[in-house]
Amino acid sequence: MTPPAASFSRRTALQAGVLAVLGAATVGCSPDSPTQLRLAAGEVGGFFWEFAGLLSDASSKTDVAEIVPLTTAGSVDNLEALGSGRAELALTLIDAAYSHPSGDLAAVGCVYENYFQVAVLADSTIETMNDLRGRNVSIGAPGSGATEVSQRVLRAAGVAEPGAVEQVQLSMSSAADALSSSEVDAVMWAGGLPTPAFAQPPAAIRLLDLGTVVADLRREFGTAYEAVRVPANVYGEHPEVTTVGIPNLLLAHPEVPDRVVAALVSVLLDQSSELVPGQAIGSQFLDARSLVMTGSIPLHPGAEQEYRRRHG
Repeated sequence: MTPPAASFSRRTALQAGVLAVLGAATVGCSPDSPTQLRLAAGEVGGFFWEFAGLLSDASSKTDVAEIVPLTTAGSVDNLEALGSGRAELALTLIDAAYSHPSGDLAAVGCVYENYFQVAVLADSTIETMNDLRGRNVSIGAPGSGATEVSQRVLRAAGVAEPGAVEQVQLSMSSAADALSSSEVDAVMWAGGLPTPAFAQPPAAIRLLDLGTVVADLRREFGTAYEAVRVPANVYGEHPEVTTVGIPNLLLAHPEVPDRVVAALVSVLLDQSSELVPGQAIGSQFLDARSLVMTGSIPLHPGAEQEYRRRHG
């Protein structure tokens, strides 16, 4: 049997290609047709992409919205896509949303939490963030939210001065290959547990503990970051570690109709059990109390109306 994720990837890639050819048509041909919404997601195999596929499948059971996930570089690229009209929906790390220059954002909900992770080979001599001095480190792909978090984590760890770390920007899959072949000494990324690209690499990995940097991050950036525990042996044999948790938001363009956004909220609430990515250990936020915790990013009016209707 074909795994659901693989089937989804082929189907949505085809849909996305058709949309690119036809242009940015977001509404069906007849009044009864479901609204077609492009969702700026992320890299194939990443947490955002997996969640986007599940949301697309769940929404297809309604007659309100057809969601077409689009591959992107990550949060920063997704925010640009939302602002430029390349997408009507976007997934983003909450810290990237806070840094977005326009500030004109509207949230459908806070859907999950990503885990910022720093991996080295299991037999590496690197034990702490300070040991990254003089090393080659992948800090995330250009356009990803992980790149900004990586810079902040390096500063909090005291290894951000010029020349301290040789920084390269690679996608998750490329970074996993580069780590296995020792082209880089460490990889930094934000994703689920376990992130597929790193779950079964050619070489065993382990994660660095980031417990000492979380307090500094929270002092400077507030509740965008929190300490979260990574259970032992998520990636082969390794001890439990503390790392940085970052909530992620599902955003809608302010011009998406209220009724459509309200229907998306209904999908999140009523079909939550069908929206759990395989890489979602301990990170599910899909309940009414957590969904509305979008920080300084306001809820879309349609989302706010539906949450109020459901829960007062």
